[in-house]
Amino acid sequence: MAGLEPLYAWARAAISRPQDALICGVHWELVRHGYRCLGAGDQPGPDERKSELLPTGWEANKEVYTLRYKSTDDARELLLKAIMVEDSMILNVMDRSSQKVADVTLAVADYINPEHLDDFHMVYKNTEELRTRIASGIIAPLGGPTEKAKKEPEAEKKDADLPRDYDPLRVPPRQPAGTRAPSWPSPLSPFAVGGEDLDPFGGRSGGMIVDPLRSGFPQPGIDPSSGIPGRLPPGAVPPGARFDPFGPLGAGRPGPDPDHLPPPGYDDMFM
Repeated sequence: MAGLEPLYAWARAAISRPQDALICGVHWELVRHGYRCLGAGDQPGPDERKSELLPTGWEANKEVYTLRYKSTDDARELLLKAIMVEDSMILNVMDRSSQKVADVTLAVADYINPEHLDDFHMVYKNTEELRTRIASGIIAPLGGPTEKAKKEPEAEKKDADLPRDYDPLRVPPRQPAGTRAPSWPSPLSPFAVGGEDLDPFGGRSGGMIVDPLRSGFPQPGIDPSSGIPGRLPPGAVPPGARFDPFGPLGAGRPGPDPDHLPPPGYDDMFM
């Protein structure tokens, strides 16, 4: 039980009975689950501060132990009362904000060796069982401070799944950084015939709407934001902006050819 050893050494002068050692172990389990001790007794005292240590006078009442705790996120305040009934300790814990109550009964001899109160390494036994009893009997019914982080709104979960630069108002949506544009099928493929009729906007290849920048064979894309030599300096077009080219963007790109319908016999030198 990491952390309990220095606590036990600090409180050793006040531990004179097996139930004192058991309370020390119960206190540390509450600390492990996000609670800090405010003080002893039912009512708050002056200058109280949250602490991982047991407060002064925690063992003064031989009939009942009364301790107050507050969660690290200040959402819950617990009132712990431990009463000895013969050889058993009854733990009664109430959440003052919600008025929820949890009870656990522990047989002291199951967890404490009364003949080894001076030796921390031998005084406790069945520590895993003690942890389970505290967690299932007190922490779970009252709700620990860590449960607040688990209740994430469903809308926030959905938004977290969207890419960072997702913009539903941009047409078309920007391509996320680091991803490739979808590959286009070769126009020479026999299976590509008629594909444009299924997608008139050109999702497959050219489509039924003429786009001189996407007609014919696929070509590498151009990023206008990087600049166009002789026409636009770098940064002239904001990244992701809709850009209508105003002239040829480079040699070798498919587009209208002024000689695609030459007059008959234009290459006859005698005409």
